[in-house]
Amino acid sequence: MQHDGERLAARKGLSRRRFLTRIGVGAAGAATLGPTSLVGPAGAQTDTGASGAPSGADGTYTGSSRSFGRIFKDRPFAEDSPQLQAALHEIARPGGMLDAGDDLSKGPAALILDPELRTNNPDNPTHTAGTTFVGQFLDHDMTFDTTSALGRPTDPRTTRNARTPTLDLDSVYGGGPVVTRELYDSADGIKLKMETGGLFEDLPRGADNVAVIGDPRNDENLIVCGIHLAMMCFHNKVVDRLRVELPASTDAMDIFHMARREVTWHYHWLILHEFLPQFVGRAMVDDILARGRRFYTTRSPYIPVEFSGAAYRFGHSMVRPSYRANRGGGGAPAFFGMVFEPTQMGSLDPDDMSGRLRAARRFIGWETFFDFGDGEVRNNKLIDTKLSTPLFNLPAGTISRPPGAELGPTSLAERNLLRHITWGLPSGQQLAQRMGAPALAPADLDDLSGFGLGLERSTPLWFYILREAEVMAGGHHLGPVGGRIVGEVIIGLLQSDGESYLAREPGWRPTLPAAAGGGDFRMVDLLRMARVDPVGRLG
Repeated sequence: MQHDGERLAARKGLSRRRFLTRIGVGAAGAATLGPTSLVGPAGAQTDTGASGAPSGADGTYTGSSRSFGRIFKDRPFAEDSPQLQAALHEIARPGGMLDAGDDLSKGPAALILDPELRTNNPDNPTHTAGTTFVGQFLDHDMTFDTTSALGRPTDPRTTRNARTPTLDLDSVYGGGPVVTRELYDSADGIKLKMETGGLFEDLPRGADNVAVIGDPRNDENLIVCGIHLAMMCFHNKVVDRLRVELPASTDAMDIFHMARREVTWHYHWLILHEFLPQFVGRAMVDDILARGRRFYTTRSPYIPVEFSGAAYRFGHSMVRPSYRANRGGGGAPAFFGMVFEPTQMGSLDPDDMSGRLRAARRFIGWETFFDFGDGEVRNNKLIDTKLSTPLFNLPAGTISRPPGAELGPTSLAERNLLRHITWGLPSGQQLAQRMGAPALAPADLDDLSGFGLGLERSTPLWFYILREAEVMAGGHHLGPVGGRIVGEVIIGLLQSDGESYLAREPGWRPTLPAAAGGGDFRMVDLLRMARVDPVGRLG
């Protein structure tokens, strides 16, 4: 029997393959979609098969390792000791060598607008401010460690990753409309549920302001919340588009699966063609695609601790001390705020970029974060060994930790360095040697020599990767060690995901409208289609 979509294709003179390709679904099967999340809105685990691989509602997602792992078997960069922990604390303390020393007393607007206040913490001319938060969104789509403790040696294989180790948007879709109905519009069934309540769209929230979404971390701050919302709006617009194109008799779940595939493949395109080149450099991306992965060679996706505990934390260096969330609206002025401001904890409408709240001004004007050609965009900070000052005093509500665990350090840098003890991570020098990559000289790290622990010769991987980017790439993107780890893992996750376009149809190109045309697609195109761009925003 001919499928409704095939009849439509026949009427338009298209083959089934061309029809499915045009809407972003490979001909190998529009009916085999729907990978499901292991984490619902409340963090509850769904069932897994006897092998430990997740089994979705339709039984199609097989996954693989649900724990973390390692790429390299090298020894830790140093033996744990009170002297080592004291040194890591000193390196990462507020006002220490990693603190950019932003003058927070000048206020959030001045830190953006006054060039003199940016000399100690320079902007990255090759990244816009939104790149940081796309990176955070990707992290939340790949990995969620809810159990390991800071500074306590842990075997990664015993630590469960509470996300699917693929870039499948399970943080947005949850288990799909059948499994996680609370994420979907009850009147429609296959559109993601959104609310307003502020000046513009917001995440659906309970009476306690807790967001009802697939990953609660995507409500950590206003900007990543906005990206999550944009992806929801994007999905809903794709559903609308398909309903116009397909016969009225097309099954709703078929439309959902087609929409999810189209959204996910365009998302993969953005990762591979826009954001990963910004992270690691275009030459590294091209090399991995052309010559293959050399170190992360798995065919079954998993998250290595060299990536999650060190290399992918490069994004912390890109965070600005403050942001302009929007240019105002409804008679309200522009909203400038620090990325974090602990004194604002408990406010129903704080003056920082906190998430988990709803108020009229708490929305994102994307012209600050991505380049729409109107001159309003701002840049990231360089990737280097300087972090913006607010990151050395994190509000307690932003710190993830196992249930019942102590809060621990509030310096993000110290937490990153203690992860090296948790995972027994090797030094940057060890991995440079293993990769055959040019290594930093001790002179490039001489600010670590005063601790008497040899850290300038055996450097914590995260610190090494930041300094490598600074010395070898001018802070514009990662260097050879950091770039190789991040590039191979992200490309490897896409290649080993049987539902990605790289695996199913490597020659696929975007099918949705794009300003540049020619089968390209950029983040500004996604925001325009989602109608959250400066001129198309939902009202």
